[in-house]
Amino acid sequence: MFKNKNNSSNNICGKNVHKYRLENFTHLSQRMLAERLQLAGLDLDKNAIQRIESGQRFVTDIELLALSQTLHVTLDELLLQD
Repeated sequence: MFKNKNNSSNNICGKNVHKYRLENFTHLSQRMLAERLQLAGLDLDKNAIQRIESGQRFVTDIELLALSQTLHVTLDELLLQD
């Protein structure tokens, strides 16, 4: 597995996943998000969600699409950088 050695984030959507998980849903935990993604056919667990939100994990295009659909946001909103 590729390791990013320059201490930057491995994805640009992690902060937005965290933001929309908390903003759009009342008390949606990482575990609950993982369960919703599993129902959508994406095999991610709570630990994968935590690594995505902290920028420690790469996010594939299929995962990005499932995250946007599950969080009810557009792909642009997930990829928007502050």
